Amino acid sequence: MIERQRLKSILGGSAGNLVEWYDWYAYSAFTLYFAPVFFPQSDDIAQLLNTAAIFAVGFVMRPVGAWVMGIYADRRGRKAGLALSVTLMCAGSLMIALTPGYATIGTLAPVLLVAARMMQGLSVGGEYGASAVYLSEMAGRRHRGFFSSFQYVTLISGQLIALCVLLLLQALLDRPQLEAWGWRIPFLIGGALAIAVFFIRRGIDETKAYETAKAGEAPKSSGSALFRLHPRAAFTVIALTAGGTVAFYAYSIYMQKFLEKTAGFPRETATLVMTAALFLFMLVQPAAGALSDRIGRKPLMVGFGIAGMLGTVPIFTLLGTVQSPLAAFALVMAALLIVTGYTSINAVVKAELFPPEIRALGVALPYAIANTAFGGTAEYVALWLKNEGVEAAFYWYVTALIGVSLVVYLRMKDTRDHGTMQGE
Repeated sequence: MIERQRLKSILGGSAGNLVEWYDWYAYSAFTLYFAPVFFPQSDDIAQLLNTAAIFAVGFVMRPVGAWVMGIYADRRGRKAGLALSVTLMCAGSLMIALTPGYATIGTLAPVLLVAARMMQGLSVGGEYGASAVYLSEMAGRRHRGFFSSFQYVTLISGQLIALCVLLLLQALLDRPQLEAWGWRIPFLIGGALAIAVFFIRRGIDETKAYETAKAGEAPKSSGSALFRLHPRAAFTVIALTAGGTVAFYAYSIYMQKFLEKTAGFPRETATLVMTAALFLFMLVQPAAGALSDRIGRKPLMVGFGIAGMLGTVPIFTLLGTVQSPLAAFALVMAALLIVTGYTSINAVVKAELFPPEIRALGVALPYAIANTAFGGTAEYVALWLKNEGVEAAFYWYVTALIGVSLVVYLRMKDTRDHGTMQGE
């Protein structure tokens, strides 16, 4: 019964990532169809609001969400933080799905869209820290790496579900139908998924680590307490995240555009290659997490750092010249296997750096800062360098950031054996 309840808690703790990344991809995938509904080109104000929404959500709301929601999860409980984050996701998705277009309510339409994306940005910023900490605390020492890896399993699942919804709607509806009302369907699905996750999370247990911390007399979680009392751990998270997050965005998010724009594959072929590679990438995460429980976290991170530095430039260079989809798949899969040394265990490594009273904030805020600075901007840097005619500079940019993180991996102690969760 105990193990069954633990598995239920693990599912509830990680499922929010599925909704988060489903919403992220759904918004990107269906922008082409709903943009004219909210942002008519004849209205300059609406166009400015569109640009502001992208920047507000991508570069402002994530760190804000990490800060606010991290403190909330430390003070009110992991379970409360998880419930709040999925509620914000649900509200944002349903607002996008149900908001009338510009033709009906004028400038209020893009304003409501911006508000919806800001709510989702708050949720995205807080969800990572709350779920990473919850999974790590709930898993138990022997299987902490294995169970925490499910954060990326559900993250990738969200991407794949959004892709499947896009392909299905494109097959069932013609373009006028998609532009008129079909684009609302994926956001209704996102809202329904969030409601389901909310009810799952209502039935999960609170972690013992939080209950113990709540009964203690440690200083309350706050941004000042984080950087004043735990500066080394906070800056370690930023540094170890920099290379991992830019590699993940380069190898997965940007890769599909690279296959189409640089390698010259048709869009359908590029989509098929990335779908197959991401599916296998998802399946590898628990195996790598379990491996870290046996041999430690450090060997996996060091392995990613060395392989990433040696392999990034050759992989992208070869991908730019291949003509076979199978060869492209093999190279993409090689890149994703390299970054698995980071993705499968990054959540648990960060959680093992902080004491429970400030753990959610300690994981969420430094990660959000690094993710905003390096991960979220990776695609923009890549496309800008390509436009400037020096696309290969992006490969070296990724390599350099992985190198920075490798220095951290080599210098830090293995958190499995020397972290703050030894007695939990």
